[in-house]
Amino acid sequence: MIKFDDLNLKKCADGLLPVIVQDAVTLKVLMLGYMNREAYEKSLAEGRVTFYSRSRNCLWTKGETSGNYLTIKDMYLDCDNDTLLIKAIPAGPTCHRGTTSCFDTPDSEGFIRHLQSVIQQRHREMPEGSYTTKLFIKGVKKIAQKVGEEAVESVVEAVDGNRDRFIYEASDMIYHLLVLMEQMGCSLEDMEHELALRHR
Repeated sequence: MIKFDDLNLKKCADGLLPVIVQDAVTLKVLMLGYMNREAYEKSLAEGRVTFYSRSRNCLWTKGETSGNYLTIKDMYLDCDNDTLLIKAIPAGPTCHRGTTSCFDTPDSEGFIRHLQSVIQQRHREMPEGSYTTKLFIKGVKKIAQKVGEEAVESVVEAVDGNRDRFIYEASDMIYHLLVLMEQMGCSLEDMEHELALRHR
């Protein structure tokens, strides 16, 4: 666990720690805030992000009025020990404008990871009427067959030079591959780890 006394606040304005919050699932950057010791310790104790409001000069737990809390999953210091990265699970929009992030990055950013989490939830809950549920019920052979079919269709569109159709079919392939990965107990993180090992 990171201790507040281990932080290097000499270069921080007003002795406040800059905190970047990132969606733990999609990896989308959500917001920037600041913490003093009290806000940091409250965040650790409650598992929800609490900032120090510079404009109001008081503690402010994100979501205390909207209900859109940021539940802490992991925390990391930067190389100089003067900035904190918090990976969190947002309970709703992070920005006061009602947007996912305070930064105007594309809404589709990180969507594949979001889709993976939806597929994982479908596998846990198996809701009736869901196409994903039906795939899990049919089992690995049917799911693998669908991946193969969509891969072939993607290749056909690529060979024909049809970019839009290729994107459509390749998106189908990725969805079914994510379902197959879940069926096999794998995740995007596992694939990233394997690819990183190869890159080294």
